[in-house]
Amino acid sequence: MITQERLRELLSYNQHTGVFQWLVSRGRARAESIAGSADSYGYLQTKICGRIYLNHRLAWLYAHGEWPDEQIDHINGCRADNRLANLRKVSASINQQNQRKARLDNKSGFLGVSSSGKRWQARISHPGGKDTYLGLFDTPELAHEAYLEAKRRLHPGGTI
Repeated sequence: MITQERLRELLSYNQHTGVFQWLVSRGRARAESIAGSADSYGYLQTKICGRIYLNHRLAWLYAHGEWPDEQIDHINGCRADNRLANLRKVSASINQQNQRKARLDNKSGFLGVSSSGKRWQARISHPGGKDTYLGLFDTPELAHEAYLEAKRRLHPGGTI
C-alpha cells in the first residue's frame, strides 16, 4: 500500500481540477504527463509500483494523509471528477443513496422505475433495505418524478 509521502514523490495532485501528474518519468509515463486512465466503470485509475489504485482514493490520501476507511463518493455522480470538493468519505449505504442513473438493464431508463403491464411502477429502497411502493403511473417520467420526490425525502446522502 502506497503512503502519502511516496505518493507525493511520484505524483502531483491539483485539488481544484482533480488531475494527477507524474513528477518523474516511469516506464512509458513521462514527467508532467497526466496520470491515470479510465477503467470499465468510468473511474480513473493509476498503476504505481505494479499496483492499480483508484484516483479518487489517491486524492483522499494525497490531501488527508490517510487511506479512507469508508467509501469515497463522487458527490456529482461523475466518476472521473476527482476534484477534492467533489469527494466525500461515506458509508456504503450513503454512497448507494447517491446513485443517479438507472442500471443498464433497466428498460424504463429511469432510476426507481420499472414497467408493470402497460403502466410504470415507482419504488424506492431506503436505509435498512426496506422497499416502499410509490404507485403506478401512465408514463415513466411521472413515475420517475414520484421516485425523485421520495428520494429527496428518504435519502439524506443523495445529491439529486
